[in-house]
Amino acid sequence: MKSLHKNNKIEIIATLGKESGSKENILKLIDAGATMFRLNFSWGTHEEKQEVILNIRRCSLEKKKLIPIIQDLSGPREQKGENHYIKNNETETITKKDINDLIFGIKNHVEYIAMSFVKDVDDIKQLKSLIKEHNGDAKVIAKIERKEAIENLGGIIKESDAVMVARGDLGNAFPLEQIPFIQHDIITRSNDAKKIVIVATQMLLSMVNSPIPTRAEISDVSYAIIDGADAVMLSEETAIGKYGKEAVSIMYSVVEYSTKHRNEIDII
Repeated sequence: MKSLHKNNKIEIIATLGKESGSKENILKLIDAGATMFRLNFSWGTHEEKQEVILNIRRCSLEKKKLIPIIQDLSGPREQKGENHYIKNNETETITKKDINDLIFGIKNHVEYIAMSFVKDVDDIKQLKSLIKEHNGDAKVIAKIERKEAIENLGGIIKESDAVMVARGDLGNAFPLEQIPFIQHDIITRSNDAKKIVIVATQMLLSMVNSPIPTRAEISDVSYAIIDGADAVMLSEETAIGKYGKEAVSIMYSVVEYSTKHRNEIDII
């Protein structure tokens, strides 16, 4: 089994925000089953992120566990209402803001850097070059969320350390009915290349406001594991949700069961 930090288990990635990044809450999420944390640099300040990073490191020491951090760069996006979209007139995937954020992440020794709106292999090479230029050693996660990335998927998978099926923005680039098939293709090709693959976005979204997920959400998480995902990710559920700990706990249960039974044909 491929793994982001070699514990040979499916990773559960929880996104942290300003309010959810307290040491007390991080400890609860680790106890519930979170194994990695993601910081979304589309929101918040470096000062806020610094405090959350310090809290993650303190909790890691306290729990005597390696808890890697993913820095998720904004990329060329613009905000429309409560949502973000790629800037149609932007040609550079790595923006000035990204470079500033990247330097901050390297100084704080983040283990992974997720690149938004990757379009081709050259984007990955550029990010790796910038990491090296600033004396960093973080691994690169390519977020697949635009048509160009699907067209250039083979090279992107080969050059990246890990791949993320970023279904939110994929849903803006493709008809929604195509997303499950695109997800399956990305997972299959990543597995064939022996590269880590993460499935993200809206996995337990109803749990932002509800302590109980929908049956469809449970199936979504389970089939991502059955399909061959190495990690599943929570976004709003743990960043701003009312039931972050519960979301992680439920995801952990689904991951454990699905991992145990995914090679069985008749499980119902």
